[in-house]
Amino acid sequence: MTFDEVAGLYSAHINPCLVTLMRFMGFEEGEGDAHEHVVRSADGTEYIDCLGGFGVFSMGHTHDRIVEAVCSQIRKTPLSSRLLLSDVTARLAAELARITPGDLTYSFFCNSGAEAVEGALKLARFATHRPGFVAATGAYHGKTLGALSVSGRDVYRDPFQPLLPGVTHVPFGDTDALREAVTEETAAVILEPIQGEGGVIIPPHGYLRAARAACDEAGALLILDEVQTGMGRTGKRFACEWEGVVPDVMTLGKALGGGVMPIGAFIARPRYWTMFEENPLIHSSTFGGGPAACAAGLAAIEVLEGEDLPARASMNGTIFRTRLRAIAQRHPGIMEEVRGRGLMTGVSFANSDVGGLVIAGLAQRRVLTAYTLNNPRVVRLQPPLNIPLEVLDTVAERFEESVVQTLELIEGVEVGDGEQ
Repeated sequence: MTFDEVAGLYSAHINPCLVTLMRFMGFEEGEGDAHEHVVRSADGTEYIDCLGGFGVFSMGHTHDRIVEAVCSQIRKTPLSSRLLLSDVTARLAAELARITPGDLTYSFFCNSGAEAVEGALKLARFATHRPGFVAATGAYHGKTLGALSVSGRDVYRDPFQPLLPGVTHVPFGDTDALREAVTEETAAVILEPIQGEGGVIIPPHGYLRAARAACDEAGALLILDEVQTGMGRTGKRFACEWEGVVPDVMTLGKALGGGVMPIGAFIARPRYWTMFEENPLIHSSTFGGGPAACAAGLAAIEVLEGEDLPARASMNGTIFRTRLRAIAQRHPGIMEEVRGRGLMTGVSFANSDVGGLVIAGLAQRRVLTAYTLNNPRVVRLQPPLNIPLEVLDTVAERFEESVVQTLELIEGVEVGDGEQ
C-alpha cells in the first residue's frame, strides 16, 4: 500500500489527528523493516533510530537472538492455557529476582508499563490499607486511569477528572517537600529514578535515599518506575542502583521485551506479596506472562548481560553528551542544556518551536527522534544501547547541521514562545 492509502485508513479508522501530526512533522513514509539501529521506510529510506520506541529498543530492532527465542516459543505455545504452569514464565520471574537489586522476589507479568503501575498501586493499597499516594510533578507513569492519576502533566489529566483521589504531587527532586507530603495516610511514594517524559530530569544525588527513608519512617511503600530507565538504559541494570536504593516495588516494561514482544511487570519484596495469599486471582491478566513474551524477556536479559549493554551505554553516552555540549558551545543561545545518564539524553531548547525545528531537521537528515511528552522543549535521544560509537558521531554531526539550519530559519523571524 502507498503511504496515502495507509494514511487514509488511519484517518478513517484509527486517529485522523495523528496522521495530520505526522504529516506536519514531515513523516510521510510508511514503516518498512528495521534491524539494529536502522529503521527503513516502505520505500527503502534508512533512518538512524535515536528515539528507540521511547525506550523499547534498547537491544536494537529485531535482535537475532531475541527473535529466534520468540519464534521458537511461538512454534510451541505462544500463549498460555492458564490451567497449566509455564516453565518459561517461571524462569523469567526467577531471572528478574536474580538481576534486580535487594530482595525483590515476586513478579506479576502484564502487557505494558502502565498496567505494571496499576498493579503496583493496588499492591500498595492492599499492603498498607491506606488510600494516599505521593507522586512528582512532571512524572509520567502511563495513561490508564490509576497511572494517569499519579502522572504529573495537566494536559493529559484534566480531560479525565476526577481521577484517583488521595494523590499529592510534589516537585521532583525536592526532598523537603517529599518528606512533608508523606504521612500516615500514604500507601506509597511513586517516582521515576530519572524523569523521562518530564525532560530527562536527574534528581539531586541522595534524593532516592531520602525517599526511601521517608517511606520507612511513615510505613509507606516506595514504588520506583523503571519502565523507561531499566534494563541498562542509564548505565546500570536499573537506575536505582546509582544510589544503592532498593524499592519495595519496581515496575518494568518497554525494553523488557527486547524490542520484539510487549511485556510489563511489577516485582515486589516478599513481605508485600500478601495480596495473593487469600485469593491468587485477585489481580490477573489474560495475556500477561504469555510464553512468547516471556521468552523475549529471557532473551533480552541474555543480551543485556552477554553484550554488557549497561557498560556500553555508560561509556558511549558520556562521549555522546560531550560532543553535544560542544555543539551547544559553538552555537550559544539555542541549546539551554544537555543532560542525561547512560544513553538517556535530553537536549533542552529555549522553547518547543525551536526544538521542533531541530527534530524536523534531523528527520530530513534521516535521524529519528522526538520531544519528551511532558516537556516539549526537550529533544530526547535514546538510541539502542548497542549502537556503534561511530554512528553516534554521525548523529552528532547531523544534530549540529540541524541546529545550524534552525538558526538560519529563525534569523530575523520572531519564533513563538511555544510551550515553556
